[in-house]
Amino acid sequence: MTINESIGFIGLGSMGKPMAENLLAAGYRLRVFNRSPDKAASLAEMGATVVSAPADTAETGGIVMSCVADDDALETIVGRSDELTERLGQGGIHVSMSTILPETADRLSRRHAVRGGYYVAAPVMGRPDLVKAGGQSYYVAGNAKAKERIRPVLEKIGAQIFDFGENPADANTAKLGANFLIAASIEAMSEAFALVEKNGVDPSALHEALSSTLFACPIYQNYGRNILDAAYRTPLFKLALGLKDIRLISRTADASGTPMRFASVLKDRFLSAMAHGRSDYDWTGIAAEIRDEAGL
Repeated sequence: MTINESIGFIGLGSMGKPMAENLLAAGYRLRVFNRSPDKAASLAEMGATVVSAPADTAETGGIVMSCVADDDALETIVGRSDELTERLGQGGIHVSMSTILPETADRLSRRHAVRGGYYVAAPVMGRPDLVKAGGQSYYVAGNAKAKERIRPVLEKIGAQIFDFGENPADANTAKLGANFLIAASIEAMSEAFALVEKNGVDPSALHEALSSTLFACPIYQNYGRNILDAAYRTPLFKLALGLKDIRLISRTADASGTPMRFASVLKDRFLSAMAHGRSDYDWTGIAAEIRDEAGL
């Protein structure tokens, strides 16, 4: 089945590619761009049109979805001269699924509005394996009519949509808050497991008790298991990207005058892991730093 909606998609990394694949499987026609064209080859085999520039993914009044690594990458695809916003034009919608600074979302929203288009923030919550299975959620904020138009698209490839209002920056603020809690949970679990192991208690037994009662949730169940199994050499979310997010959290806290003492602890922890050559680990790899400090 082909749905009567053609979508542009920019960014075919570990998160973007499975979303693009699922859009094609759902029947959408896609124009895709990635800085490394080889990543688009399998999508071309599925029927996607591969283009040579970010703006070429757009058509006037259409929808472009992007999922790129950071603020600089996102501003680059929009273009110095607003090539993407100009191509989208009146009524066009840019759906940004990246984790970025709220101030960047504000700036891009204004740039799209100048051309009569809309910028909708929809940062994705979920690891690549969950995204591939269509189990991710989206934190969405932007113009109400634009959100109504893109909702069916997000519903085709994800499990839940949480609405954070009409200011796109608010969705990114919420995503940073969520990522802070995940990173803090990883640190807390890693320290707790090191504590009990140093004192002769099986940390797996503690994890089983906690993840089925007090902390019966995916973060403690899945990340806790990764920590115990030392599964962080096969990254689903790289430690270097975790540090990027912690820095965004700290900048947002500073800009709003919000003391976040534990964010400083996390930044130092991630920096230490990077310094010890663990940038390509999963972000649960900070557990290796904690174990080193504990002499385990």
